[in-house]
Amino acid sequence: MQVSAFRIFFQTGAWLVIAFLVLPILVVLPISFTDTSYIGLPKEALSLQHYANYFTDPDWLGATWTSVWVGLVVATCASVLGTAFAIGCWFLSDRAAMVARWVLITPILVPPVVQSLGFYRFWVKLGLIDTHFGVILAHTLLALPYVSISVFAALSNLDRNLPRAARSLGASVMQTVWAVVVPAARPGIATGFIFAFIVSFDEIVGVLFITVRNVQTLPKMIWEGIQDNIDPTIAAVATLLIALTLIATAIGVLRRS
Repeated sequence: MQVSAFRIFFQTGAWLVIAFLVLPILVVLPISFTDTSYIGLPKEALSLQHYANYFTDPDWLGATWTSVWVGLVVATCASVLGTAFAIGCWFLSDRAAMVARWVLITPILVPPVVQSLGFYRFWVKLGLIDTHFGVILAHTLLALPYVSISVFAALSNLDRNLPRAARSLGASVMQTVWAVVVPAARPGIATGFIFAFIVSFDEIVGVLFITVRNVQTLPKMIWEGIQDNIDPTIAAVATLLIALTLIATAIGVLRRS
């Protein structure tokens, strides 16, 4: 009887947490079809005007394209650098590797506002304020820990005797890395690439600090829409992003099944 009560308690708690996370998302869906010029539920009929506004407004499309290509560049750079760092640490002693890992994950531990303030002060000196390169560099630094952690996890099961065996058979260090270590790290590299893209695509605090007018990303566009006139197009954009996320998740689940 006591076990059943605990089960009901934890199941109820789990459903409440799910509702807390999902219900705000579900509210966005009807708002995206509102027939009003402000954020609110539809009054007279469902309307696609805000979806049409998103797909016809060059500002929205330009901000989306900027976020996509910046995210891809950041994911590529972070994957290359993070993988190289993780593989290098894998060859080090356990103590040195642990210290290097803690140094690299520092950006995750520091509050975003503190990070952004540091980027701003340093980027001013380098002349990178309000430039795409400045945004890419800042996002790459933020995404590096996620790639490295993913690659570390992928390499945790790799037998250290395999590289030694490759070296004893005459393979060079680079041949050993490419033929033995990198194939074992590929799942972590792919996961890290996805995480790096998401980090860059969603990042807003740093962008607000280091950009003015020349660089306009989608999160910044959404933020400005909320601050200025609460454009219902924001709800349409959010619904599209949710739909893309669900589709990508479903494809991933189907490929594994």
